[in-house]
Amino acid sequence: MSTPAPKPAAPPPRNPGPSWGFRFIRLADRVLPEPVYRPLRAAGTWVSLALLPERRRHSRDYLRVVLGREPRLREIFRHFFEFSETLLLKLRLAEGRPHRAVMAPGCEDFVRFIEEPEDALLGTFHFSHSDLIGFLYGGKRERRVSMVRLRVGNSHDVEQLGRTFGQWISFIWVNEGENLLFALKEAVAAGGCLAMKCDRLEFSSKTEPFRFLGARRLFPFTLYHLAIIFGRPVFLCVGVPGATPGETVVHSTPRWAPDPAASRAANLDSARAHFQGFLDLVERLLRQNPYWWFNYLPLNPEAPAGPAEPAADPKAQIANLKARAAAAPAAR
Repeated sequence: MSTPAPKPAAPPPRNPGPSWGFRFIRLADRVLPEPVYRPLRAAGTWVSLALLPERRRHSRDYLRVVLGREPRLREIFRHFFEFSETLLLKLRLAEGRPHRAVMAPGCEDFVRFIEEPEDALLGTFHFSHSDLIGFLYGGKRERRVSMVRLRVGNSHDVEQLGRTFGQWISFIWVNEGENLLFALKEAVAAGGCLAMKCDRLEFSSKTEPFRFLGARRLFPFTLYHLAIIFGRPVFLCVGVPGATPGETVVHSTPRWAPDPAASRAANLDSARAHFQGFLDLVERLLRQNPYWWFNYLPLNPEAPAGPAEPAADPKAQIANLKARAAAAPAAR
């Protein structure tokens, strides 16, 4: 009997668009004045809207939930255009354009983290300027940042950022053949921070239900399990456009760290409250601008029905987290 031929390997995931698209964007950005180039970018976004029906459908589904009504086509366009403008911003940053980050009020813990030589686990979403945070703050106190990312083809923005900021930024690819946990342990042992996205369920082995956009939805929870394993503090943050061009406003949670004297179950309960506080922050920002979350995949699924949860007071959650951090200053 003949041995059946092995199935061909699935092609690697890739960003939509032609292979020359990023080069064209960078060239046009150099030679065209903004009053000419911006309408051209808008036209390209309309083309993307027409050629990507599945992503357009997921965008519509998400906007329907966050807006509480059926979104108009113009609003779906704005969701796509927001992503295109952020992509252009990343390319400009990779080419050395000046850009600065400022802290939103209430981020004192994150300010101290930036100024002190502490390593931490950092979480964020596919959200507005959030991709820029590691590049803007990496290198402070000679701190390295290892970013856990999905490697895709036609991703010249990430490649260029990696070349520009390679002195303090490195990548761990979740979809490559290496043992991911081993790679994470190596990165932590080498010192520096570990940064990962916490909004999509791809490649996440640990998920938990949380209140978000009117339902209990599943979110990745791996970051906190890693924090308990490695004994590292956690910060969750997002970046949004500032009041002036060339500025990103960073919103961050208070510092969370596992308590070595507490049980694993108690630490996980505390971690859940911390992540819920972050989701409440993200939801408040989405009420300001629903187009900031780049969610062109199926919305996080609702968790199976379970025991009713008592309503939580976000202010009380934050106060409890700050009190817990203040009670253990030596751990910083």
